[in-house]
Amino acid sequence: MEGSGSGIYENHPYVPRDLKLSGFVPGFLSQSTIVGVYGLSSLLVVLLTWLFSGRPPKKSKIDRWLMCWWAFTGLTHIILEGYFAFSPEFYKDKTACYLSEVWKEYSKGDSRYAARDAGVVAVEGLTAVLEGPACLLAVYAIAKGKSYSYILQFAISLGQLYGTA
Repeated sequence: MEGSGSGIYENHPYVPRDLKLSGFVPGFLSQSTIVGVYGLSSLLVVLLTWLFSGRPPKKSKIDRWLMCWWAFTGLTHIILEGYFAFSPEFYKDKTACYLSEVWKEYSKGDSRYAARDAGVVAVEGLTAVLEGPACLLAVYAIAKGKSYSYILQFAISLGQLYGTA
């Protein structure tokens, strides 16, 4: 919706203000609710991974922490970033779906996500489809003592550096 003929769209909280997001629906969940759910879910994943990794044959504490990290990271990539990559109109969601709410809130800090910047979508898609499963494969490789676990962790880490850059 344009305001006072100024060409500024006032129906979304993103910058630039003239970003066209027809059908935008404001978020239903507060930032603290979103962070709280994510934090508790993450804690549950880490706790369960830690507990299961302590069963025979027991792994070292370093391997157990690495398994926790890769499980947390892999599920974050697959679930959160996968939702973003494959839900191009998350900003129109009227159901208070947690995952669309995450991206509505995240886009306040980086509007390229709401604008569906091609570079961002490509990187997030690759991360969700390749790095997420690779992280879970790393958990398995560490648990089973596979020789490829180190090179796999190195490759995933390089992918993370690429995505960050």
